[in-house]
Amino acid sequence: MNWKLVLAILTCNILFMSSSYTMLIPFLPMYLTMDLGVSEDNVNLWSGIVFSASFLVSAIMAPIWGRMADTKGKRLMAMRASFLLSVSYFLGGIVQTPEQLTLMRLFQGFASGLWPMDLAIMTLYAPPKKLGFCLGVMQGTLTAGGVVGPLLGGILASAVGMRYSFFLAAAALFTNFLIFTFIIKEPPVDKASAKSEEAAEKPSVSPWHMPLLRNMLLCGTLVQMVILILQPVITTYIAKLAGPLPNIVFVAGLVFSLGGIAGAIAAPFWGTFGQRRGFFRAMCLGMAGAGISMIIQGIPDTLVPFAIMQFVGGLFFCGIHPSINAVLANNTPASYKGRIFGMLFAAQQVGSMAGPLLGGLIATYLGMHWVFAFSGLLLLILSMAIHQHYRGLRGC
Repeated sequence: MNWKLVLAILTCNILFMSSSYTMLIPFLPMYLTMDLGVSEDNVNLWSGIVFSASFLVSAIMAPIWGRMADTKGKRLMAMRASFLLSVSYFLGGIVQTPEQLTLMRLFQGFASGLWPMDLAIMTLYAPPKKLGFCLGVMQGTLTAGGVVGPLLGGILASAVGMRYSFFLAAAALFTNFLIFTFIIKEPPVDKASAKSEEAAEKPSVSPWHMPLLRNMLLCGTLVQMVILILQPVITTYIAKLAGPLPNIVFVAGLVFSLGGIAGAIAAPFWGTFGQRRGFFRAMCLGMAGAGISMIIQGIPDTLVPFAIMQFVGGLFFCGIHPSINAVLANNTPASYKGRIFGMLFAAQQVGSMAGPLLGGLIATYLGMHWVFAFSGLLLLILSMAIHQHYRGLRGC
C-alpha cells in the first residue's frame, strides 16, 4: 500500500478512536453523580478509581500484545483492539453502578492497544524522510479527536443523556474494526533483514539494557502522568470557575477542548520541526513550554484566563509525544516495533494510572492550584534532564 493512503486511512481511524475516548472520559465524574448515584463527597475518589482501573490492566497487557503483534501481525492486533474496545464502550452504556463501571474499565484496559499498533504500522510504511511529518499528522489527529470528542459528548449529554455517548463510541470503534479487516494490509517487512536484526538485537532487546529506550519509556510515563493528572477533577474545577452557568456540561467540554484545538493546529509543525532540527530539541521545547503554561494556568480564579492557558498549553503538549515516538522509531529495528511501542504504551498507562490518583489526592488535601504547580515543575525538570541527555549524546 502507498504510505500516503495508509496515512489517510489511519488518520480517520485515529480520529474515531480519540474522539470516542474524549467524548466520555472528561464527563465520567458527572456520569458517576448524575447516572450512577455517587455522592458529591465521594465523586473525586470514585473518579480516580474509575480512571485508573483500565490503565492498570493495559499496562500489564500492552507488552504482551506488542510481542504478539511482531509474531502474529500488527493488523491482527489492531483488529482485536478495535473490536474489543467497541464491546467495552457498549457495556459502559448499560452499567448501573460505579462498581460495574469500574469492571467495564478493567475490561477496556484488557482490550486496549490500538494506538501503538497505529504507530507501528505507520512507521513501517512511512519513508524515513517523512517519518516526522507522518507522526505529527497522527498526533494532530489524536488531539483533534480531543476537540471533537468533548464537544460532541457535551452536546449529547445535554440533549439525550451520557449513555448514548457510549453507544456512539462503540459504533465508531466497530467502524475501525471494519477498516482494519477490509482495507488496511499488514505492513511489509523483509523477512531476511528482520531475522538478522532480531539476531543482532536479541541480547539487548530489554529496554532496561538500552539507556536511550529506557529514558524514553520513563519520559513517556511522566509526561502521560502530567496529562492525566487533571482529568478526574478538571470538569468540576471548570464548573467552579464558571459559576452558575447554564449548560455547564457543554461549557466544560468546550474549555476542555481548547487544548485539543491547539494541539491539532500545532502537531504537524512539531513533527516537521523535529525532522529538521532534531526530535530531542523538539521534545525539550515542548516540555518547557507546557510546564510554564501549566504553572500559569493554576493562577487564575476565573474561567477566561484559565481557558486561554488551556489553549496555550495545548500548543506545546502536542510536540512531546511525536518526538518520543520518532526517537523510538529511529532506534528500533522493524521486527521489534510492535513490542517497543507496546512497551511505550504500557509505560504511558502506568503514568495514566498514577496521574488521576495523584491528582485526586493533591486536589483533595492541598487544592487544585497545587496540581498545576506540581505538574508544571515536573515538566520543567524533565525538560532540563532530557536536554542534558541530548547534550551528552552530541558530545559522544
